[in-house]
This record gives sequence, structure tokens and C-alpha cells, in this order.
Amino acid sequence: MRLSIIIPCYNMELYLSECVNSLLDQQMTDSEYEIIIVNDESKDRTLEIAQEYASQHSNIKVIDKKNAGVGAARNSGYDLAQGEYIYFLDPDDYVAQNTLPILLDLCKANDLDILTFVSKSVVTKPYPYSKNIDSFDASAQPDICDGITYIANKKHKNEIWWYLIKRDFIQNTGIRFIEGKWMEDAILTSELFCQAKRMAHADLDVHRYRILPTSAMRNKSPEHYNKVIYDNANAAHVFNELISTIPREHKDAEACIKRLKTRQQSFVFFLMVRLMKSDIPVSEIPAMLSGFEKIDAYPLKKFLGEDYHGIGYSCLVFVFNRKPLINPFIKMFRSFYTLVR
Repeated sequence: MRLSIIIPCYNMELYLSECVNSLLDQQMTDSEYEIIIVNDESKDRTLEIAQEYASQHSNIKVIDKKNAGVGAARNSGYDLAQGEYIYFLDPDDYVAQNTLPILLDLCKANDLDILTFVSKSVVTKPYPYSKNIDSFDASAQPDICDGITYIANKKHKNEIWWYLIKRDFIQNTGIRFIEGKWMEDAILTSELFCQAKRMAHADLDVHRYRILPTSAMRNKSPEHYNKVIYDNANAAHVFNELISTIPREHKDAEACIKRLKTRQQSFVFFLMVRLMKSDIPVSEIPAMLSGFEKIDAYPLKKFLGEDYHGIGYSCLVFVFNRKPLINPFIKMFRSFYTLVR
């Protein structure tokens, strides 16, 4: 079997069909790939829809489990996967027609651990076709490098849905999604990249990332919002351990570490941005910053640059890097935010 596609689902009845239909429109036989839908105790018709597909397609499997979060759902699907390559896809997203076979051919021909590709953000208008599939030269030799060099030279996304992973490779690393915390794919992505020996990027338009105001990362309920803040803090500390594993003798170690430090400090930056709108007491902020100082994630001296730049970022970093300004600034912002929202 060439590919296992793992889809974790929680209350995705509105979007799951478009996602699955896009996967069934890939000019692949049932024996070539499997679709594993993991229902994370949805309260709507998600499970019913998934089971309907499974009853009609022999390559679609459904796991129905107790709610434990997206990391645990992805791990459950991964444990069942049989494909040579694995693709983690979100149920509100979809892929362009006939693109997956091209990616798999590239992976096989070049014995890749990871292959990244192009994603397009969408709102409501459907984009079922790849914009460059007809002009894409699948026979061209891709630029293959290890993951440390890849990170050093390319800005990479946190998310899991813009690359395929060789199953033997991820199994041999022992890396799994952190369960019960957000930012789980940001952590796994960088961990996997740092261990990959053969990576490449295909400039092929493949993935559709649907922008939803109701998505988990846009959930504004106080409990969820605050959990994301604390999980960003956890990600910053995990990245400190990851950075320590980069072999300093690697030719691209310095550039890789620089980019990972930027990513680590991005967790702190966006944590601070979320703090502005949260109900977490400002009295907790000094202890957080003290913890970040110990791992060189604060002050934010390595955040601004190639990956994050612009007047908005610069102004906020100016405030966040000056402890006496943080509490009055956040209190003032919260007062204003309460009035206008």
C-alpha cells in the first residue's frame, strides 16, 4: 500500500464529505491507499458520515474513540496505518484533484523521508484543481537535503498537512504527537525535520487550507483560549530541548538553530499577544517571562527577521521586551478591548 491518510475529526459534519471526496478523486485504486477517519467523540453527524463512506469504499476505515484531543486522534490513526507513506489531513481541508499520485511517485523515486508541497488558503470558493499540475515537471530531479539544511534555508510551516512522511522513517524516530496539548503539530514537524536525512520540496499546488472562524485555534472561550496560551509556553520549553539536539558540527547547524530559535520565540510572542485578550492575571506574567529567560526564549531578540517582520511585529516586540511596559500596556488594551468587542 502506497499511502495512509489520517483524518482526525471532531464535529466536522459540514466539511468531511468535501475532504473525503477530494481524496477519492486521485486516480488511485483502493488497494493503493487507505483513508483512516478518527472520530474524536463528535456530537454531530461526523461519525455517521464517516461510516457511510466506509460502507461504500473498502479503503476507508473508521476509528470511533473517546474524546482526547487531536494529538491522540492522530496517534490512533498512525498506529493503524499500513501505507509506505503517511499524510495527516484535517477534515475541514481538502486536496486538489490527481495530485497525490505525483507526490508519491516523487517520494518513491527519490527515497524521501519527507516531501513538502504547496498549500493554498481558501474561505468558501472551491478550488478543486491544481493551478500548476499541467506545467509541473515530475521527472525533474528535486533538490534533496537533510532536515537541518531544509530548516536552515526555508521558512517552514508548523502544521502537519503540507508534507508526506515515510512511515518507516517516523516509526524509527519514535516521534509521536504530544497528547492533550495544542501546538502538537508544530512540535512534531520540527522534531521530524531535524531527524530527516532525505527531504525535498515539490512546487506543486496540492493542499487547500480552509479558513474557519470556528476553528480550534480561533476558539475564544476563556478556558480554551487560556489553554492555548499555556500550551504555547510548553512548546517554547520543548523547543529548547530540540535545539540542544542539533549536532553543532553540521555545516548548517548555526542557520538551523537560528531559525528554530525564531520559531521558539514566536511561541512566546503569540502567547503574549493572546495574553492581551485573555483573563489570565497580569501577576502571572513575570513568572512566565522568568521561565522563558532561562531558556533564552525571552527577551525576543531572535524573533524579528526574515520570517517575522513589519511595523506591527516591531511595535509589539518593543513593548514585550520592556518588562515595565507590559503590565500597564496589557491592562490598557484589555480595558479598550472590553469596550469595543
